[in-house]
Amino acid sequence: RRMQFGRSSEKLSEAIEQIEFKLEELKTSVSAGESAAVSAPRTPRPARKPFPAAFPRQIITHDVGCTCPDCGRSMRRVGEDVAEMLEWIPGRLKVLRHLRAKYSCSSCQTLVQAPAPSRPIPRSFAGPGFIAHVLTSKFADHIPLYRQSGIYAREGLDIERSTLEDIAAGAYRLMEPLLAALAKSVLAPGKLHADDTPLPVLSPGRGRTKTGRLWTYVRDDRPSGSTDPPAVLFRYSPDRKGERPREHLRYFRGALQADAYGGFRELYRADRAAGLILEIACWAHARRGVYEVWIAQKSPIAQAILERIKVLYAIEDQVRGRPALQRRSARQAHSVPKLDELKRYMETALSSLSKKCALAKASRYCLVRWPALTRYTSDGSLEIDNSAAERPLRTVALGRHDFLFAGSDAGGERAAGMYSLIGTCLLNGIDP
Repeated sequence: RRMQFGRSSEKLSEAIEQIEFKLEELKTSVSAGESAAVSAPRTPRPARKPFPAAFPRQIITHDVGCTCPDCGRSMRRVGEDVAEMLEWIPGRLKVLRHLRAKYSCSSCQTLVQAPAPSRPIPRSFAGPGFIAHVLTSKFADHIPLYRQSGIYAREGLDIERSTLEDIAAGAYRLMEPLLAALAKSVLAPGKLHADDTPLPVLSPGRGRTKTGRLWTYVRDDRPSGSTDPPAVLFRYSPDRKGERPREHLRYFRGALQADAYGGFRELYRADRAAGLILEIACWAHARRGVYEVWIAQKSPIAQAILERIKVLYAIEDQVRGRPALQRRSARQAHSVPKLDELKRYMETALSSLSKKCALAKASRYCLVRWPALTRYTSDGSLEIDNSAAERPLRTVALGRHDFLFAGSDAGGERAAGMYSLIGTCLLNGIDP
């Protein structure tokens, strides 16, 4: 129920509890007859920012003339007041007519004509800007193709959903070289974040959907002071078998940060990878089990563990964006002692807990993976958690509420490609 209806933030609610405590004191004082004037702090109104200079301006002049309405004499202009109002003009569709003149030679009967301009998609009427608009509307703004068809109909353009699907499929084939270059960049040796999310896919003949999978692989070294541009790569699979990530990462070598899914664990086996893929566990996943116990039971042991993990994140806030060597030095000096203290506390608490209770399971989750959870302290380029991989998945989660499912496995592959390109644009602050 909390996952479905509760707040999404997993921060400890000390501030909320303090406010509730103060409200109780206030009610008690009022009921006892004590009058206290309480002035609530006024929230400052946000200052209005000027409109971007790139927006086109239309000047509308309101003039009363240069004759005085009282005495009839001419007046001189002493200034003006300017006020700007934002107006919306619906997006305009434009038709480009390509005229190719034909010339005939009267001597040799030769017919000459300029070659036809190339089209992004052969035999399609869609221009580059229109294709980009369709794809961005679907995969960045979460507007399904059938809704886009309705939007164009209001503009007077009758274009079927199946036609838009053909345009999306043609654009995917056009962008395959870009996707190959993106995959080569993301899966190069180094550090990688990985995660996955379900994607409902229509299953023909069964009258229902099956559950496909979108895998995300993220390369983002900006927190360690790198200037290399970040990138995200999505891969689609019709199931969640462990062979899928092994196939995606068969040529990758380096540090892989992911959750405890068994398919990822196979990548770290010494007899398979010979140490070529190093496991980096995620403190956000480790913390989540303890947080669930604290929410359900308000356990003081769970709260103490959460407070100690909070200190580790406070250290990360101070070193984020610094060079890797500085981050490693700060972690060795501050994080390692806190981690040793946390481990001792969890081991002591575990001895007093029932083996089957939720908090004992959450504690064992951490202690079993302790080397992978603490490995980030020995390398400044590594991160404390896998949030870099979870952030691009939010776009997929938002899209699932609108388009509900992919039409086929081929549609899932196209979605993975478009999410890769658009997600990489968004990571770099580029308009898709």
